[in-house]
Amino acid sequence: MIRPFSLSQRLAAEALGTGLLVATVIGSGFMGETLADGNDAIALLGNTLATGAILFVLITIFANVSGAHFNPAVTLGFVIRRELRLTHALQYIAAQVAGGILGAMLAHAMFALPLVQSATNARTGGAQWLAEGVATFGLLLTIYGCVRFRPHAVAAAVGLYITAGYWFTASTSFANPAVTIGRTLTDTFSGIRPMDAPGFIAAQLIGAVLATWLAMWLFRAPHGGST
Repeated sequence: MIRPFSLSQRLAAEALGTGLLVATVIGSGFMGETLADGNDAIALLGNTLATGAILFVLITIFANVSGAHFNPAVTLGFVIRRELRLTHALQYIAAQVAGGILGAMLAHAMFALPLVQSATNARTGGAQWLAEGVATFGLLLTIYGCVRFRPHAVAAAVGLYITAGYWFTASTSFANPAVTIGRTLTDTFSGIRPMDAPGFIAAQLIGAVLATWLAMWLFRAPHGGST
């Protein structure tokens, strides 16, 4: 029998996982931009592949510890589904945001950049906000569908969804308030101006709530055995 992990272990997993995720997003973005010689498509491709890959790894190793949320929008969804206590959820979110901030600083340290920065990359407007809502909606629906029907496929499905999201959404699919906050602290390829973050975060939370409500109906088994 597997013994449940303590809250402190779960919070550490959430902070560490979110930190490594943000470090990968920022680090691979900077590396891609540096090596792409001005070709933004190549830089974005490098950023995409690294992010999708690290999500697969992080979810695989931490799913059984904390649930591998690494994302306040995901945590909010599980509160709505009554699968996580609100008090624990607030601590999860604090750990995720703290991890994201430290992950940004870690990425900067690895590339000998100033540890504390403020992004100047403008990402705003209705199309960008819609893209973030769609990105987060799809991410949450992916998680709920896999949890319901193919739980062992969550890591692969989430990694692949975000890989696709980088390219089919106008915003490059942040889909994560903690990652968004982390990305306000880097003036590199992956950054977003602090003034633009609230719009992204609001859209992400709306997308998460809508996906949660839909999944609670769509994936609910019908009463009785008839179809």
